Amino acid sequence: MSIFNKIIKGELPCYKVAEDDNFIAFLDINPNAKGHTLVVPKEEENKIFDLSKDDYHALLDFSYRVAKALEKSVSCKRIGMSVIGLEVPHVHVHLVPTNEMADMQFTKKVTLSNDEFVALTKDIAANFK
Repeated sequence: MSIFNKIIKGELPCYKVAEDDNFIAFLDINPNAKGHTLVVPKEEENKIFDLSKDDYHALLDFSYRVAKALEKSVSCKRIGMSVIGLEVPHVHVHLVPTNEMADMQFTKKVTLSNDEFVALTKDIAANFK
């Protein structure tokens, strides 16, 4: 069972910004930038292109809605999107508020306090539609 399944089942805590019957979005606890969010299907699949076309499109649609909420919540030039999937064998989309290319290289990390995570979670969730 992946760490994401444990989060989905409520066995591990997360800073959840959005959720529906099929997907959950939560802040990355080791973020590239303030607001770095992971969008995860609730049904575990290892590789993104193993998803059905309908599930793939639904994942992108949900990610789009989360990205729009991020744009309203975090000052940045754009929201970058990455799907790599090597670190956790469960499909996930990284949405990263980006001001420079280094924000998307997964080498530069930022540190946020619990209070900053909580405030950011509330702000993004309030902007999610």
